[in-house]
Amino acid sequence: MPELLYPGDKVAILATSGPVDQEKLAFGIDIVRGMGLVPVVMESCYLRHDYLAGTDDIRLRDLHIAFAAEDVRGIFVARGGYGAGRLLPYLDYELIGRNPKVFVGYSDVTALHIAFNQRCGFVTFHGPMVAVDFGRCDVTMESLISATCIQPPPPTAAPPSKEGGFFSPLPCIVPGYTSAPLIGGNLSLLTASLGTPYEIDTRGRILFIEEIGEEPYRIDRMFLQLKQAGKLTDASGILLGDFAPQTLETLHICINELIIPAGKPTLSGQQSGHCLPNLTLPLGMTFELNAV
Repeated sequence: MPELLYPGDKVAILATSGPVDQEKLAFGIDIVRGMGLVPVVMESCYLRHDYLAGTDDIRLRDLHIAFAAEDVRGIFVARGGYGAGRLLPYLDYELIGRNPKVFVGYSDVTALHIAFNQRCGFVTFHGPMVAVDFGRCDVTMESLISATCIQPPPPTAAPPSKEGGFFSPLPCIVPGYTSAPLIGGNLSLLTASLGTPYEIDTRGRILFIEEIGEEPYRIDRMFLQLKQAGKLTDASGILLGDFAPQTLETLHICINELIIPAGKPTLSGQQSGHCLPNLTLPLGMTFELNAV
């Protein structure tokens, strides 16, 4: 578990994937300051290399600088998109593993979560991104602050809604109980890892999965790939997130014919990822999953 953030700590803001909307970035930076943190905005946030936020070398350099800098206590990714996976062969895992820090993002950042959890051995945070989610939902921000900061939420933040995901029981898909580390993220990134040196290892872990904007047959195909690779069988439990615009009803074939037969304790409806609120999940931390 990396050291959590204190008021006055510096946090690096960088782009590991796609180019960043500057207006949304500026708004998000103000939110970071409102959290009592000091933003250090890296060059990748201001660059565009077609569909990437600068070249691979620049995005890689920003990550290494952020992890190596002793005065930087956390790293907030500005946005997802595409491109984080291109960095995996060139990351200095020894450097990163020596300097575990609060690292927050989701979507395409899933590739980095898997690598840092499995190769570097520290907890990372599947949570909102500076130029995407910051300031859009009080519950989202309160969840992020609660997970990553040693301080109370700002007085302007609304208390968590009982309908917002903090207290609401999640629908049970397969009953059962397990206690295990949580791992996972975006479905398309999980399947993209298969057959590579950076493949997700679900053995003895609770597998969290979310996705957005995919047709039911495409979601079925990706779950089938996970199943045929043994990832559902290896998992101790499964936690399904948001799959908008799909619902449990539109995904009934996938759920009934791929998820349920795996026989793992399974809950659905976790509000984390491409949704609001976007609740922060510490990946690599041990959770109890009690599906009833």
